[in-house]
Amino acid sequence: MQDNTIGDSHLEDMVEFADNPEPRCPCVLLLDVSGSMRGSRIEALNNALQTFRQEITSDSLTALRAEIAVVEFDHEIRVIQDFTTADGFQPPTLTTDRGGTRIAAAIKSGLRMAEERKQAYRANAIAYFRPIVMVLTDGYPEHDTPEDIQDAAQQVKEAEEGSHAAVFSFVVEPIVINGHDPIAELSAMMAPRRPALPLYEAQLNGIFQWLANSVEAMTHSQPGDRVSLPALEGYLEV
Repeated sequence: MQDNTIGDSHLEDMVEFADNPEPRCPCVLLLDVSGSMRGSRIEALNNALQTFRQEITSDSLTALRAEIAVVEFDHEIRVIQDFTTADGFQPPTLTTDRGGTRIAAAIKSGLRMAEERKQAYRANAIAYFRPIVMVLTDGYPEHDTPEDIQDAAQQVKEAEEGSHAAVFSFVVEPIVINGHDPIAELSAMMAPRRPALPLYEAQLNGIFQWLANSVEAMTHSQPGDRVSLPALEGYLEV
């Protein structure tokens, strides 16, 4: 006998998209909560997430069209906020109770989530903008295997070259640790035109303001349009 039941998540999508048929701009935040982020770093990141929510909900159209998902990572990967429109986004309070970093695995998880969300849009005849995936860490991929790192680099390359997603990455207060350069190692997984960029703690608010304004610029266009994102430099002053 054929099973004609509809999964709960699919049914929820159908109801959500019927209530709000606006095009969607998915944004996945991949956030490092490893032990080295404790103290002022995680506090600054939590404050920046609050700023991001304020910025992304200040425009009524963006609030309807932007969708936010949050993934935290250390030596494990955890989805702590599945996709929700910006008007329903409540930033989680991040804590740093765990160990090291699996950056490559987090990147692969974020790209997979973006692709699965696009499948949901297509299944419900919802237009969409190119997803944004943002990686924020203060370390290097110490808990990733070489295969993970190679896979992540290949997936980012395919996503960027095929315009399937735009991947941005930032390293907070980068320092070379045991011969590992966080900027160089993260950049090796990024597209050449989007290398990892260093940040001071005090620039976290600015980078999330830039992200919110980038999402707003996209949501005020039409799906498929070429959109010039705001220049980063103006958001990094401290």
